[in-house]
Amino acid sequence: MNATEATMRPFLPKRAEPLAFGFLLSGMMSCIVSCLSTFLAIGSLNGFLSAWLSSWALAFPAVLIVGPLVRRILAVIVRTEA
Repeated sequence: MNATEATMRPFLPKRAEPLAFGFLLSGMMSCIVSCLSTFLAIGSLNGFLSAWLSSWALAFPAVLIVGPLVRRILAVIVRTEA
């Protein structure tokens, strides 16, 4: 067991998992996209924080709305292994 496993204990109830998933996914994805687009647009990361916050404000609710739809679509189109 490593140090992280020894100190990190689960703390969220199972019912909060979809919200936590959306929060983490939208935060990470909007961070990556904002970083790249800010750098490509102005050649530096000076405006990164404001770009990321505005991107995340849109991405978080979008993931919460689109995520369940994507899961339903995948449940129809993905084969289960026999």
